[in-house]
Amino acid sequence: MSRYPHPIIAREGWPFIGLALAVLVALAWAAGTAGAVVGAILAAFVVQFFRDPPREVPQQPNAVLSPADGRIVSVGPARDPWLERDALKISVFMNVFNVHSNRSPVDGEVKNAWYHAGAFVNAALDKASTANERNALHLRTRTGKDVTCVQVAGLIARRILCYAKPGDTLERGQRYGFIRFGSRVDVYLPPDAHPRAAVGDVVHATESILAELG
Repeated sequence: MSRYPHPIIAREGWPFIGLALAVLVALAWAAGTAGAVVGAILAAFVVQFFRDPPREVPQQPNAVLSPADGRIVSVGPARDPWLERDALKISVFMNVFNVHSNRSPVDGEVKNAWYHAGAFVNAALDKASTANERNALHLRTRTGKDVTCVQVAGLIARRILCYAKPGDTLERGQRYGFIRFGSRVDVYLPPDAHPRAAVGDVVHATESILAELG
């Protein structure tokens, strides 16, 4: 899997930004200054949603990095439904003002991937992990630790994009997917992992450490 450069604006957003600019022009032509203002606000929202800034990667070798920007909504023991094991689960909720580019939490090989269609309930709710549309990656680190990273669609999210497939090797902080318009990412870790994040914390993809592997 090739690394994706950081052009500031995510490639997934280019068609939407083009559409927003077309709407801006149409509104300005039809409604003058008032239409231009409304169109400019819409275009600014679309541009900020699809921003994709570069991030610094922490060098701590056993660190599990946040795969997404957002707020921690869950930290605690849980059952990993993908690997059928007990695990430490950490969930990050993304609102429409967060960066929605998803990045690998660890260095590792993609051992498996699963996609499940589902509902679109509020991604801040814990039941979203099992009810909503979701895409999961099983990553195995170089030290043999298993990490499951799950993209979960939200209330208005309607498209999960994942570019990683079994056999790919991901580096910590490497961009591997995107979720459009509000969502969450669940990370399932070995039960002996030590959490570094707490419920309510605001985290940033790649730069924030969620946990340390034992």
